[in-house]
Amino acid sequence: MSKIKFGTDGWRAIIAKDFTVENVARVTEATALWLNKNFKTPSVVVGHDCRFAGELFADTVTKVLIANNIKVYLAKDYVSTPMVSLGTVIYKASLGIIITASHNPPSYNGYKLKANYGGPLNPEKVQEVEDIIPAKSSTDLDKISLKDAETKGLLEYKNLEDLYIQQVEKNFDIAAIKNSGIHFAYDSMYGAGKRVMMRLFPEIVHLHNDDNPGFHGQAPEPIHKNLTEFSNLIKTRGDIDCGLCTDGDADRIGLYDNKGNFVDSHHIILLLIHYLAKYKGQKGKVCTAFSTTVKIKNMCAHYNLPLDVVKIGFKYICGIMVTEDVLVGGEESGGIAIKGHIPERDGIWMGLIIWEFMAKTKKSLNELIKEVYDITGEFWFERNDMHIDEALKQQIIKNCNNNVYKEFGKYKVKHVEDLDGHKFFFDDNHWMMLRASGTEPVLRIYAEGVTKAEAFDILEETKKVLFK
Repeated sequence: MSKIKFGTDGWRAIIAKDFTVENVARVTEATALWLNKNFKTPSVVVGHDCRFAGELFADTVTKVLIANNIKVYLAKDYVSTPMVSLGTVIYKASLGIIITASHNPPSYNGYKLKANYGGPLNPEKVQEVEDIIPAKSSTDLDKISLKDAETKGLLEYKNLEDLYIQQVEKNFDIAAIKNSGIHFAYDSMYGAGKRVMMRLFPEIVHLHNDDNPGFHGQAPEPIHKNLTEFSNLIKTRGDIDCGLCTDGDADRIGLYDNKGNFVDSHHIILLLIHYLAKYKGQKGKVCTAFSTTVKIKNMCAHYNLPLDVVKIGFKYICGIMVTEDVLVGGEESGGIAIKGHIPERDGIWMGLIIWEFMAKTKKSLNELIKEVYDITGEFWFERNDMHIDEALKQQIIKNCNNNVYKEFGKYKVKHVEDLDGHKFFFDDNHWMMLRASGTEPVLRIYAEGVTKAEAFDILEETKKVLFK
């Protein structure tokens, strides 16, 4: 028996090594036990993304739930994580389960639990499920017929993609985007957003929208080093005004300007706040993760919006979104949610807001970023993930806890915040953050300066101190 642990966003493991039919059945038995304990007549929306054997694992989940007399709404074909979350709300289900490893390398698959409000299940409740995972599955999967379950009313097949498109058409001025004269492109990274975007915008430039469960060997994470082909396409063509990219399950976002330059999630969060507050006159709290830019504070002060900074992990943002009036919730890794939609990261939804912003104002992405800079000041953010010896990682954490680091080269530490990792502030516009991975020998170094050169300089000066 292998111990199954849920991480920041679900359980993930290597396919055929630990992510097996048996282990998926074990997790689902615990989920079924938890559901029957907490709901009188529980129901679950189940889906899978484009990864290898997704359908097999989704069927396994469905069979175990049916065996425990739980109604299942099963997605037809692959879907994105936001589609499952939305379906959970629309069908008033007790829970959503999506088989996905999100942005992880292609050898992985995973298992995410979504609450009835359409966002990540509360961490305490996830722990309750994890605590009751049995050592062995007791379900005889071969004896369970999905056809019989459908006849008995325990199983309904649902088209979650159609449902999602209906929501998009209700909430966006698609005609304004299409008729704006602005040229868009989309890179799905072979992920679950490819078909829905082809249906919504067949006329735009699409990249990597064919079926490839191995993502052509590339982790489907929308960061620049994984998107050079998309960037080069924009540079070479010269007629694309904005490129949108999403990850494997289409809940994370990346953007490109008309020169093929990557626009990170910090800028996207600021653009969203600016559009919703100024152009749409909306109000509400802004909630961001500890690793995001300090410029969000400037933007919130400008529009008189309250700001909450929380630990890293979208589940913490979601926890506030379901209890308070939140306008925008976002994290550095590209997961962003807004008011009026589900409390869930949704890369396509966020991208469409930016496209609508461009279409309504007839302005380029860089002109809109200039509007943001006029309020917040310019900035550049960089992050390095350092694969280091575990003993060295632990020593650096100990040094942080003991307040050892007073300066990093010419950068003198003015004050430190330690909500989730350690954030060293040098002044209002320059900071560096250290955060260790809890699962692997990796130390993450985050840096922000006014210019790209400054951000990289902070990273280099930090490494000289840490690894001398």
